[in-house]
Amino acid sequence: MSGIIDTHTHIFLNEFDADRVATLERAIDAGVASLCLPCIETKSIEPIMAMCSSYPGICYPMIGLHPTEVDADYRLQLEQMYKLLKEDERIIAVGEVGLDFYWDDTFKKQQLDAFEEQIGWACDLKLPLAIHSRNAFEELYSTMKGFRSNAPTGVFHCFSGSCDEARKLLSFDGFMLGIGGAVTYKKSTLPQVLKEVVPLERIVLETDSPYLAPVPYRGKRNESAYIVEVVKFLSNLYGCSSEHVKEVTTANARYIFKKIK
Repeated sequence: MSGIIDTHTHIFLNEFDADRVATLERAIDAGVASLCLPCIETKSIEPIMAMCSSYPGICYPMIGLHPTEVDADYRLQLEQMYKLLKEDERIIAVGEVGLDFYWDDTFKKQQLDAFEEQIGWACDLKLPLAIHSRNAFEELYSTMKGFRSNAPTGVFHCFSGSCDEARKLLSFDGFMLGIGGAVTYKKSTLPQVLKEVVPLERIVLETDSPYLAPVPYRGKRNESAYIVEVVKFLSNLYGCSSEHVKEVTTANARYIFKKIK
């Protein structure tokens, strides 16, 4: 069986500057075979592509504009990203895109515009989406419904919603829910939602490292090697072996990210 796929890690960020290679080696030793690197803004492009050039077949780039980075010059960033998406065959997805009104909704209209445009890219280029959503579910769902007839595939990254929200997102047939360290938190309602509504066949694994480290590493910098704790937790939750969790979630990830070798 092929190894685990971490479908969302920011290993290219400064938090890993001191031990990036060692971090990658720990992930491989833990059974992680592939890492998907989501873009945040245009400044992310160079370190992402450098990682993917240094570790081909292990690190894979995704290009998109994160909603919290949408500001007055967002059109310029989108132009640069779209050009790269059309030219570089290594890019496996459009992401990390979406909506985030948690801290500030000053650029709400621009976020919605950027999100719709990037969904359109995914449809035109036949690439999956990596979608971020925070305090924006109704707007996200409404926007996605507009593309249902020509819907791409993708992942609703870092899902942490209710049973009703899970059902609505799973109505988009080509999408998976990204599950990471938050599912292991003591006060999380996510385990109940997953057990009631979400089959393992609709889940992909992710870390969102350096954020959201799972128990027993909560509060520390997250890294891809810690994804095995999520595997253990899901194994107990779904009443199956860890190997089964790895097998199913890896197959799910490969279904979405078809360019992963």
